Amino acid sequence: MANDPLFIIMIIAMLAVVGILMLGIGGFAKGGEFNRKHGNRLMRYRIYAQFIAVLLILAAVYFAKG
Repeated sequence: MANDPLFIIMIIAMLAVVGILMLGIGGFAKGGEFNRKHGNRLMRYRIYAQFIAVLLILAAVYFAKG
C-alpha cells in the first residue's frame, strides 16, 4: 500500500491540508495585518485542499476494494 502512487498523493494532500490549517490558525492567533489580509483566503484554500484530499481517500478505498 505504501508503494501505491495514489496513497502517496493522498498523504501529500492530507499534509497540505494540515499545513494550510496550521498557517491559518497561527494567523488567527497572531491577528494583525496578516490575519486581515490572508485569514479568509487561507481557510478557503483549506476547504479546497480538504475536498481534494477526501476525494483521493474515497478513490483509494474504491480502488483498494477492486
